[in-house]
Amino acid sequence: MNIVVLAGGWSTEREVSLTSGSLIANALIEAGHRVVLVDTYLGIDPTDDVLSLFRNDQTYCHSVSTEVPDLARLRAQSGNGDALVGRGVLEVCLAADLVFNAMHGGMGEDGTVQAWLDCYGIRYTGTGALGAALSMDKEITKRLLCGAGIDTPRGIVVCPHRETDGVARVLREVGLPCVVKPAAGGSSVGVSIVEDEAALTEALSQGAAYDERLVVEHKIEGRELTVGILGERVLPPIEIIPHSGFYDYHNKYQGGCATELCPAPLTEEQTACLQEATARGFAALHLQSHARFDYIMDADGRMWCLEANALPGMTPTSLLPQMAAAIGIDYVSLCEEIVRLAFEK
Repeated sequence: MNIVVLAGGWSTEREVSLTSGSLIANALIEAGHRVVLVDTYLGIDPTDDVLSLFRNDQTYCHSVSTEVPDLARLRAQSGNGDALVGRGVLEVCLAADLVFNAMHGGMGEDGTVQAWLDCYGIRYTGTGALGAALSMDKEITKRLLCGAGIDTPRGIVVCPHRETDGVARVLREVGLPCVVKPAAGGSSVGVSIVEDEAALTEALSQGAAYDERLVVEHKIEGRELTVGILGERVLPPIEIIPHSGFYDYHNKYQGGCATELCPAPLTEEQTACLQEATARGFAALHLQSHARFDYIMDADGRMWCLEANALPGMTPTSLLPQMAAAIGIDYVSLCEEIVRLAFEK
């Protein structure tokens, strides 16, 4: 098949996406497909022979830097203005047999790119527009998960740009310690762990640089766990143990910064509880194909769902490929399975 791998885009997670996209493109080439990797935001030079862009004789390479991308500088350098889709992207997607969505954050994960592709009848991997939109918004996700009987930490939504009593509201309704995170962000960008009132003011200010709405939740102390789902299979849980701090942007994507135990050292009952909750959450959020759910297990063994990821990372340190490997699915086979699932939607 001729496959476009869409990556990058206008998002603080573009570096993660380009790294995932490079590995996915290489895996698809190894599987025998003709592939072109396209940065959705920067676009691709148009050509009269668009099919010549699809090749099986190249190798893509990208790695996540230690710094979150500077989107203002990217916009100034690109000259794209407010356009989220660069030139040539639509033409190459229309020429493909399939679009492999390797975008993270922003339009790639909030339903925008899915709806755009749907409008042109272009087949793509991953969840559809509805599931992407619901799972990207952490406020909506919490409501739907709670409705499905899945525990989430006590929390509220704060809009620092529009309210003056945000700090007081958090102290009154959530308390300390707490976690502050953008309502529609990913990869822990803009997330802060807050232990005291002074740090809370700074955390709200930092978070507001990434989103006008912030979800502030009571911090649950315990073991960090994550569970993936691939088609109808719920994958083995992973326990994540950061070597320092919490599982932030740096610890997620720089090798050697965390220990990941797969399968997680849990009892059969605990594993079954996590997997059952993940299956219910997947259905409640109208997700398709594959996803990943993150949890904290407290000292009493209670599982608290933190968020859902509709397009899990596929970088060298990402968790979904590790879970798949634990049941005998290597990276190339995982990409092929995601392609297969796209044709079942």
